[in-house]
Amino acid sequence: MPKIMLDEEERRARQEAHWLVREFAVEAPLYAAMKAEGAIEQRDFGRCARWKRVLEILSDSERPEFRRQAATTK
Repeated sequence: MPKIMLDEEERRARQEAHWLVREFAVEAPLYAAMKAEGAIEQRDFGRCARWKRVLEILSDSERPEFRRQAATTK
């Protein structure tokens, strides 16, 4: 399988998504949405964009590792 080069923001978003699944399981998207809302309130649009990307990653149903981790953390 070829390696995919990720930029720093994408790497951080994926890292946050994995951490959220480990810590919060099925509530991970809610936590990410709250973080995005907080960033908007502070007008930190770069941070908001990263949390929106985290939400996209979490909602991607094609990622079996997220489903597997969520199932094991119940």
